[in-house]
Amino acid sequence: MKKILVTGGAGFVGSHLCERLLNEGNEVYCLDNFFTGQKKNVVHLLKNPYFELIRHDVTTPFFIETDEIYNLACPASPIHYQHNPIKTIKTSVMGAINMLGLAKRVNAKILQASTSEVYGDPLVHPQPESYWGHVNPIGERSCYDEGKRCAETLFMDYHKQNNVKIKIIRIFNTYGPRMDPNDGRVVSNFIVQALQNQDITIYGKGQQTRSFQYVDDLVEGMIQLMATPNHFTGPVNVGNPNEFTILELAEKVIQLTGSKSKLIYWPLPSDDPMMRQPDITIAKKELDWSPKIQLEEGLIETIKFFESII
Repeated sequence: MKKILVTGGAGFVGSHLCERLLNEGNEVYCLDNFFTGQKKNVVHLLKNPYFELIRHDVTTPFFIETDEIYNLACPASPIHYQHNPIKTIKTSVMGAINMLGLAKRVNAKILQASTSEVYGDPLVHPQPESYWGHVNPIGERSCYDEGKRCAETLFMDYHKQNNVKIKIIRIFNTYGPRMDPNDGRVVSNFIVQALQNQDITIYGKGQQTRSFQYVDDLVEGMIQLMATPNHFTGPVNVGNPNEFTILELAEKVIQLTGSKSKLIYWPLPSDDPMMRQPDITIAKKELDWSPKIQLEEGLIETIKFFESII
C-alpha cells in the first residue's frame, strides 16, 4: 500500500484519479481548496478508511509523509482560470514550488499535470513534445499557459539540481462524468445546451480542431507515467489523436442527445488555438499507452451524467 497525495483531488480529473488509486489498494490523501473542485465529486469515497479529504491551498506549504504526489491543483477551464488570473498563476508556480519542496523533503516521486496549452496556438501540427510552443505571454490565457510552462521549468530544475523524481504529463482536452456544467469547456457547454434545447454557441466558423480524450484514458496514462523508471521524466503528451472540428463535435452532440438545438456563431475569442492534436509516439513507446475510448462512446457516458444532474 502506497501513500499517495493528489492535489486538486476533488476536481473533475482528480476525483477519478483518487477513485482509481483507492481501487488499486493505496492510501489516498485528497487535497483541495474547493475553488473549482467540489466535495460532491469525492463524497462517495469518504466511507473508505484509506481516503482522507483535506481542505488546503497549494500556494501555502503543506507537510505530510507520502510516497507519490500527483500535482493537479489549478483551475483548468478558461472561465475559471480567467476569473482570477493572478490566483491562477500563483497556483501553478507557488503550488509547484511547495509540492516539489515536499517531494524533495520526503523523497517522494511527483507528477506534474501540465497541459497542451503550453503549445499555445501551435505552428506545428500535430504537436510533439519537442515543439516549444507559440504562446502570447501577455494575453488573456497567459496566466494559465505561462503558469504551466513555468511549472514545467521548476520541475526540471528541481530534478537536475536536487535529484527530485519527477514526471511531466501534457494533458490534451479531456471530458467525462463529473465535469462542471458551468466550466465553459466546449464538451460540457454543448451537452448542457443540447439537453436544454438551447442554441449551441460556435465560436468563429467552428473549423478550429480539438482532440478529445475520455477521462478514464487520461487516468490510465497518468498511472502508467508514474510507474516508469526514475530516469524517464517526460514531458509526455497524453490525449486522443483523433481530430475533430468544433462543428463536428456540435453535430455529434445534437445527434446523440436528440436535441432540437440550433447552431449560432459568435466571434472567436482572443488567442483561441486553431489546431490541437497530440503526437502520442512517446506515450506509446514509453508508457505502452494509447486511448481506448473513442468519442461517441465517451460522449454517451458523459451525456448520461449530465442528464442525471440537469
